[in-house]
Amino acid sequence: MQIKYWSDIACPFCYIGSHNMKKAKDLNLEDKVPLKFLAYQLDPTAPTVAPESATKVVTPRMKQIEEMAHQSGLEMNLADVKHVNSMDAHRLIKLAYTKSDELANKLINRLYQLYFVDGKSIADHEVLKKNATEIGLKEDEVEAVLNSDKFEDAVKKDEMEAVQLGVQGVPFFVINDKYAINGAQPYEVIVNALKKISNEEDKDGED
Repeated sequence: MQIKYWSDIACPFCYIGSHNMKKAKDLNLEDKVPLKFLAYQLDPTAPTVAPESATKVVTPRMKQIEEMAHQSGLEMNLADVKHVNSMDAHRLIKLAYTKSDELANKLINRLYQLYFVDGKSIADHEVLKKNATEIGLKEDEVEAVLNSDKFEDAVKKDEMEAVQLGVQGVPFFVINDKYAINGAQPYEVIVNALKKISNEEDKDGED
């Protein structure tokens, strides 16, 4: 079973939804092929420099989203989030994928951690370089990407594909190029969906 999904590092529902999908897939499918992350920027106009610190306000909606995360076993501190542009983070994910799926997934997990837990700017080149090299990317290659527009076309290609599919929100999962699951669905919902899809695929294979 192949699963790809459009996601933005700056999207709390992507953080939750992808975590639930990974857990459901690993526990319920024999196929251990990693999820394929595709880029989607919720706010391409977001600044590349984090705004000055402001009074932290936690709204009821933020509390609700944090509770969703906690129920999935994730930590999330939305009051500490720095709203910045995610293009450079997406470009580094593309770099990581040229090395291995494992390295890309390590970087994706680290970026979510930086954004939603540690309150770091994922547009800050020093933050990106430090963490990308810590998970195994080579410093000179990371710097070469950050100091250029390399992989920007690949990011935009992912986003154009999403537009062509009619994707209007993320996370958006596509399974075997024909089944779709939209949004941060609960773990149990994803488990049932994967089992149903797996059964349908088995029947199609027998016909």
